[in-house]
Amino acid sequence: MDFALLMEYSWVLIVLVALEGLLAADNALVLAIMVKHLPAEQRKRALFYGLAGAFVFRFASLFTISFLVDVWQVQAIGALYLLLIAANHIFRKLIVRKADQEAQAATGKKVKKSGFWATVIKVELADIAFAVDSILAAVALAVALPASGLPNIGGMDGGHFIVIFLGGFMGLLIMRFAANAFVKLLEARPSLEIAAFFIVGWVGVKLAVHTLSHPDLHVIPHSFAESSGWKLTFYGVLIAIAAIGWFVSGRKRGVSDAEGERANL
Repeated sequence: MDFALLMEYSWVLIVLVALEGLLAADNALVLAIMVKHLPAEQRKRALFYGLAGAFVFRFASLFTISFLVDVWQVQAIGALYLLLIAANHIFRKLIVRKADQEAQAATGKKVKKSGFWATVIKVELADIAFAVDSILAAVALAVALPASGLPNIGGMDGGHFIVIFLGGFMGLLIMRFAANAFVKLLEARPSLEIAAFFIVGWVGVKLAVHTLSHPDLHVIPHSFAESSGWKLTFYGVLIAIAAIGWFVSGRKRGVSDAEGERANL
């Protein structure tokens, strides 16, 4: 591999690490939200299972690249699941939660939430959906690279596979450390949950656009799904949702008061 080709691969790898890091952060945020209602010990276990599942599914997806790229039904299921969990959570947070609070105030009983294993199953399903989106994003970048001349791995050029593997591995490392940080952040800023699930829904829209541009469907031109304009729009809206969610959500009163007391000491 000559120097010019190596530099081209290195640049794509840097971009891919940033992209996978962003998707991994979204995945970690969803895990944090899904497990936060559990008791502390169960929350740690559920988070561990969620992170382990993310590693397994993303690693397995590397060896099913051709299947994930060719079979639009798999992409459609992933997109639909992300859209459903986003819509369900936002609906429950904005509408059902108010009714639950009123019922709790009237009866004095807490509203029952998902148990440990039900939560773990939901977490693993989310991991699968994010793994599909992650590998499709990585493939879209890697296949544009020139052939490396290395032996094929998993049905694709060896150089392309290595770039995708390294990008995905770095994304998983980011998620490993981000998950616990997001749990703490959500304890300080509970209102960020709504913004987080708007982001999940937006990632679902991205995966849906990719599905609808599949050659077997061709509802949307494939050139649109791969265009710079759509990619800039996607990441621009993603950053805007995160920024608006951050500024609109206030810190939990107990957290800010405690910090204020420490500052005065």
